[in-house]
Amino acid sequence: RFQIQRGKTDPTHYKSLGDCFRTIFQREGLLGFYKGIFPPILAETPKRAVKFFTFEQYKKLLGYASLPPGLAFAVAGLGSGLTEAVVVNPFEVVKVTLQTNRNAFTEQPSSFVQARQIIKTDGLGFQGLNKGLTATLGRHGVFNMVYFGFYFNVKNILPVNKDPNLEFLRKFGIGLVSGTIASIINIPFDVAKSRIQGPQPVPGEIKYRTCFKTMATVYKEEGFLALYKGLVPKIMRLGPG
Repeated sequence: RFQIQRGKTDPTHYKSLGDCFRTIFQREGLLGFYKGIFPPILAETPKRAVKFFTFEQYKKLLGYASLPPGLAFAVAGLGSGLTEAVVVNPFEVVKVTLQTNRNAFTEQPSSFVQARQIIKTDGLGFQGLNKGLTATLGRHGVFNMVYFGFYFNVKNILPVNKDPNLEFLRKFGIGLVSGTIASIINIPFDVAKSRIQGPQPVPGEIKYRTCFKTMATVYKEEGFLALYKGLVPKIMRLGPG
């Protein structure tokens, strides 16, 4: 919701994260917080499988290139993220469309109905179910590159703790920092993805069309910090995860 806002003049503008929660609850009810939940549920299993399977495969392939371990982890993460993005992008298009619908949860179409409508209207290509693919590639590629590169390098530096509770905290802490740093670095791609896949400012006119052009437009019209909209809820979601 934060990422599709176009500044304080936007009629859908939220003043803060707390205001966003209150407004959604008042206007759309408790179920408003769960709009678009079905596509991520459907995507989660293949997404995780693709992420970790391809990471291991890319890591093995890079072993033949004699790269330093730190660089190999980062490049393998980049490859796994790009592969993952191709799998999840159609689900993201449906999810964003549902989440940006301001009607009550019970009034909006189901995930399958929304997907059929997108395909019927715009097809399966880059204007339809695969809209915003380049931005999604950037989002997942950069996130996984930073996450895996940072996580495995730091994990190998910090000594293993024999106490299982402390060892859990060590791994959780490294993962939390990795996810937070990766979220901070990749969020401009996330904002671009949301603008491209979300509702356009003028119905019938496509303003946000390509990834880097969308970033440039947001920067020019709304300033540098607009590329970091939604960072706090993003970190709250991806940091612990």
